[in-house]
Amino acid sequence: MASKPDETRDGVPLTNLDQPLFDGAEATKRDLVDYLDAVHQQILGGLRDRPLSVIRVRPGQPAFMQKNVPKYTPEWVRTVPMWAEASKREVSYALCDDRRTLLWFANQRAVEYHPTLVRADRWDRVTHLVLDLDPPEGETFQLAVRAALLVRQALAELGLDGAVKTSGAKGVHVYVPIDDQATIEDAAAATRAIAARAERIDPALATTEYVKENRGGKVFVDSTRAGGATVVAAYSPRVRPGASVSYPIGWEDVEQVSPRDFTIRSVPALLGDSDPWAAALPAPQTLSAELIEEGRAIPIARVVAMHEGKRRARARREAEEAD
Repeated sequence: MASKPDETRDGVPLTNLDQPLFDGAEATKRDLVDYLDAVHQQILGGLRDRPLSVIRVRPGQPAFMQKNVPKYTPEWVRTVPMWAEASKREVSYALCDDRRTLLWFANQRAVEYHPTLVRADRWDRVTHLVLDLDPPEGETFQLAVRAALLVRQALAELGLDGAVKTSGAKGVHVYVPIDDQATIEDAAAATRAIAARAERIDPALATTEYVKENRGGKVFVDSTRAGGATVVAAYSPRVRPGASVSYPIGWEDVEQVSPRDFTIRSVPALLGDSDPWAAALPAPQTLSAELIEEGRAIPIARVVAMHEGKRRARARREAEEAD
């Protein structure tokens, strides 16, 4: 017989609320539920109508990403089928459109929320370009911030504008809302072009080198978040020490903040009834044909890295056979 829930909200039974959330979280499952409930209006703005992947943490187990909804998912949770190229199968993704669904995910110990850049009703168009600024190991958040400012400069030179948020881990995300004129391939090309322009402004700080060991301690300007890719949502918690949160930061404040400023304990009071992410995002913008053409000439980083990996493996085999 099922145990009695600790409490029920919006018709969702909530269980084991006083269990620790994960090692280093300094929080319980109740803290996660309370946080997501407190910010549900703000976080749902970035989740609604988008196929969702979540990162869950079960007690005593490592965190794992869940794309396909489990068999026990309530029938009132909206889902949408989507072909997953990586696993070569159709995946049934949840659409987290309302408070009730968000609370159900919270009760499943879903800590992180990673929506796609496409909407469920428009698979062939992304709604944003995303530049992910990934700094080297160590206390290097300020390097990511400096790289984000390079991206902002590159955007300004193109007549484009973006909004910035912490990743909730060690990096920074710059979002550029776009209209529906560009195909997914065109949007990906434009993202590559912007990343390359940022790198050229300060190649001592920023790199578009996909292979980690070749970055030389620089910030990786990751332009590969395109197509069916996901990016952690604004206001999503992270499976990180202190249960940090991906949080919007104004360009004027970006050099004064630390990722540790934003956690599931601090963010509700910072937000109140406001939604700084919605306020910061510019209106959708049109990508120029020139920018798209510029990006088409730049090889896709993942493909280059794959070929380089194969070349190195072949060279190693040949060297071993020669010995």
